[in-house]
Amino acid sequence: MGFTLSAVEALAPDQASLTAASALAKPAKWLSLTRDADLMWGECQGSGANPYRTVVDAGVVGYKCTCPSRKFPCKHALALMWMAAKTPGAFAAGTVPQWVTDWLGRRRTPAEPAAPPAPKPARDIAAAAVPEAAPEDPEALAKKEAASQKRQEATRAAVREGLDDLDTWIADQLTTGLVAFADTAPERCRKIAARLVDHKAGGLASRLDELPARLLALPAEERPDAVIRELGKLVLLAAAWRADPTDPQAARDVETAEKRDDVLADPAALRVTGIWEVAGEQFRNRRDGLVSHATWFLALDPAAPTRFALLLDYYPASAGRQESSFVAGTQYAATMVYYPAGAPLRALAVDLADVPQRLPWPTVDDTDPLAQVCTHLATVPWQLDTPVLLPPGRIVNAGDAAWWRADTGAGLPLVANSLKNVWPQILGVALTGATGVWDGARLTLLSATTPLGRGFFA
Repeated sequence: MGFTLSAVEALAPDQASLTAASALAKPAKWLSLTRDADLMWGECQGSGANPYRTVVDAGVVGYKCTCPSRKFPCKHALALMWMAAKTPGAFAAGTVPQWVTDWLGRRRTPAEPAAPPAPKPARDIAAAAVPEAAPEDPEALAKKEAASQKRQEATRAAVREGLDDLDTWIADQLTTGLVAFADTAPERCRKIAARLVDHKAGGLASRLDELPARLLALPAEERPDAVIRELGKLVLLAAAWRADPTDPQAARDVETAEKRDDVLADPAALRVTGIWEVAGEQFRNRRDGLVSHATWFLALDPAAPTRFALLLDYYPASAGRQESSFVAGTQYAATMVYYPAGAPLRALAVDLADVPQRLPWPTVDDTDPLAQVCTHLATVPWQLDTPVLLPPGRIVNAGDAAWWRADTGAGLPLVANSLKNVWPQILGVALTGATGVWDGARLTLLSATTPLGRGFFA
C-alpha cells in the first residue's frame, strides 16, 4: 500500500507527534532518503552525533527507528511516511542495506496487511503542518545581528573573567602542592567548575568536573604527573582562547560546541568522502549525569586528508545504554563533515551506505608510534585524547601491566586492567595493525587486525 496523509494522521500516537513530524517532513532535514518497492528508509541527524536510522514498510505497515522515543511510531517514522505521501520523488531508488534486512528478519508480520485505524479528531494533520516562515525585513535582520553581536561581546567578557579565576585557582593549587591533589580533587574542581559555569565557560567547566575521575582511574604513583599535565593543558587552552576568541576549536573547548545543523550547513566545513571503518566505541559516565558515547571511524584511503573521525554523542545515564547506530568493524561509504578546527577530528557522518567489498587498513610507516600524536598536539596542545593507527606489533604482559609493543621495539603502556579486555588467545600474537586512543600517558586499544580476524577491545 502507499501512504496517504490521512493514514499518517491515523497512525500518529498524538497531536504533538504529528506537529514534531511536520518539522521533519522535509527532504532537507534528512541525510539520505531511499526506497525499494514498499520499503522506505532514511537517516535523520538528531541531537546526537550518530544519525537516527528509520525504516518504514508500506506493504505490511511497520516501522523502526533508532531514536530513543517511547512513542510508536516516533516523529521520524511519521515524517518518513509523510514525505512518502506528499513528496514521493524525494526518495531515491536503492538496494536494501543490511540494517534494514536485519529488521525485516526480526519483525513479525501478520498474514494480511493491517488496515490503519480510523482518523480521530484529536489528531489533525492539517493543524500540525508547519507553515514556511516569512522572510524578515532588512531592518529586523540588522537589529537581530546587532543584538547577537552584543550578546557575544558580553559572553566573551564573562569568559575572560572566568579564565582569570582559573589562573588564580591553578596558582593556588601549585602553592598548596600537587601530591595530595587527587585525594581532594572532587571538592577543589567542583568549586572552580561552578564559577566557570557562571562565567559562561561551560566547556572548560565540564573538563574540570571530569578531571577527578580521570585522575582516580590512574595508579596512585602516576597521579602527580597527570595533575601537572592536565593543569598545563588548561593553561594552554586558556592562552589559546585569549589569543583568539574566534578560533573555533578553542571557543568550542572553552564555551560550547556549535549546533550540528550549523556545522552541516557550513559551506567551509571540511568534508572527507571515502570508505570508513568503525574502529571502536568508548562509553564514559560523567558527573553531570550524562553518558559520553564516542564512536571512532578510521579512514581506509591512505591518501585521505584525515585519518580518524570522532562522532560524539551524549545521553542521560538514567536512560540506560542506548542502541548504537554503528557496529564495530563495519565499513561504510560515507562523507564526514568535520567541526571547524586546526586539526579536524570531531565530525558528523552523512550519506552512509554499505560497501560491496571490505578494504584493508592503511599501513603505517612511522617508527615512532606517537609521531601522529605529536603532529596533532602541535596544533591542539590542550587536547586530552588522540587516536592513533599503530604499526605491526603485539600485546605483551609485563607483570600486572600490559603493553603494546611495536615490531621496531617501541612500546606504549596500556590503560589499567587492559589484560581483562584483551582476548587471551591473542596475547603475544603478531598483530598487523591496531587502533587506539592515547591520553598522554597510556593507550586504550580500540581494535586490532589479528590472524584470527579483527579484534575489538573498547
